[in-house]
Amino acid sequence: MENESPIYSGKAKSLYRTANPGEMLMKFRDDITAFDGGKKDTLSGKGSRNAAVSSYFFRLLEKNGIRTHFLRMESENTMIVRALRMIPLEVIVRNIAAGSLVRNYPFKEGTVLKPPVIVIDFKDDTKHDPMLNDDIILALGVLDRASLTRLKQFARRINTVLSRDLKKKGIKLVDFKLEFGFAGEDILVGDEISMDSMRLWDEKTNESLDKDVYRFDKGDVLSTYRSVTGRILPCENDHRNT
Repeated sequence: MENESPIYSGKAKSLYRTANPGEMLMKFRDDITAFDGGKKDTLSGKGSRNAAVSSYFFRLLEKNGIRTHFLRMESENTMIVRALRMIPLEVIVRNIAAGSLVRNYPFKEGTVLKPPVIVIDFKDDTKHDPMLNDDIILALGVLDRASLTRLKQFARRINTVLSRDLKKKGIKLVDFKLEFGFAGEDILVGDEISMDSMRLWDEKTNESLDKDVYRFDKGDVLSTYRSVTGRILPCENDHRNT
């Protein structure tokens, strides 16, 4: 892998081909960004933390009957995943009002949203990931109506599984981002599920346990990621070495 160029490099991950055309190698880099790349740094060890947490959540979803692209860990910061035809949408599930929902709408931060709100953005950094409604998604031909309905159903099921698991660990799942892709006709969860793609608050203190620590200079990012990884994983070393 070291001598090959990635076929895709995002803000914090890179994808490489493998000998198996149905599989890809996904590397979690130590890069961290915010505000559409306006703020960026490299934090040693950050990638392995996100890889470990993503691996744990993918396994958890699979155990609950929700298919993902995850196959196995290759190293502490790389995993082998199924090759997917990615859907250019970001599906955000919001359980508690925070972030852009508070900035753009008359919600008070911390308001519990019942039922949870699902927001879908068009994945395009050059356009700052604009929000879409169902009619625009259908008009663009990104998905048909049946697939869009399935996507939202998956998002709600995933929210239930993750929220219950995190609650046991004293963590509120405020909101999180999902990406999906097609494997044939099946829709699978792709990308990552980690502190970079979730907003997590401590159950008692509402302290941030995610990338907001970096976005808004709330403290030591690596210490936060290390701490929340230890809380999320039943046995960190087992998952990082599997």
